[in-house]
Amino acid sequence: MAIFTGAGVAIVTPFKKDESIDYDRLDELIDFHCENGTDSIIICGTTGESATMTEAEHLECVKFTIERTKERIPVIAGTGSNCTRTAIDMSKEAEEYGADGLLLVTPYYNKATQAGLIAHYTAVAKEVKAPIIMYSVASRTGCNIEPATVAALVNNVENIVGIKEASGNIGQVARIMALTDGNIDLYSGNDDQIVPLLSLGGKGVISVLSNVAPQQTHDICAKYFDGDVKGSAKMQLEALPLIEQLFSEVNPIPVKKAMQLMGMDCGGVRMPLTELTKEHTESLAKAMQDYGIALV
Repeated sequence: MAIFTGAGVAIVTPFKKDESIDYDRLDELIDFHCENGTDSIIICGTTGESATMTEAEHLECVKFTIERTKERIPVIAGTGSNCTRTAIDMSKEAEEYGADGLLLVTPYYNKATQAGLIAHYTAVAKEVKAPIIMYSVASRTGCNIEPATVAALVNNVENIVGIKEASGNIGQVARIMALTDGNIDLYSGNDDQIVPLLSLGGKGVISVLSNVAPQQTHDICAKYFDGDVKGSAKMQLEALPLIEQLFSEVNPIPVKKAMQLMGMDCGGVRMPLTELTKEHTESLAKAMQDYGIALV
């Protein structure tokens, strides 16, 4: 059984003015998602700015989220690293806290070979029992998981169960599903491709859009699963202008600004990221209003 089906939020990490984690705001966000249709919380992923967190911050944030969510919806902990030993240690810790699953991005910068990826994921999986979702996003990591590599891992390692596919390459996704006979939990890593991946047998999306439109993102998936493919596709297309603006600059710069515009200020982004430009802020605000999101 999949860890979740539907729309999981790649949740932002709120920061105070001194850039420490704002746990009061994170608490509010967890309640917001549990009450507004979100099907899973993915904590400390790319959108959560895990790359600029210390290991202590990262693990405390994971622990807090698991404890505060209180089994209302599944919590998946981002525990990937470009160091296999670090990924193992963080994965073991998150599992001890009670994470329902682990999201492991490909090792970044190292540019591992496909054999290296198999060794990396297998080494982590041997140390934990929690289900693992691989995360392929070569545009950020410089490292793509080839379909044959995905199939080798899913077919031979019991607790490697899924992939967050953010390559944007539908042909690659189709090849993954063909090589695994569909026996993989496929999640879209791109909000503009939810319906296309569902049509290939996907279980849902790990979403940036869900931060600002959780119910709508859930409904895109729910309509599809209920057989209303036309309605699902309509909602997907209606969301495209907003999705485009949420990626007008590097994620999570725009989505944090969007939440501020909604009155859910989660603070700024940590350097080397910078605040959204005035031009993009104006375009984002218009797209939000056009989509029906009230601004403060």
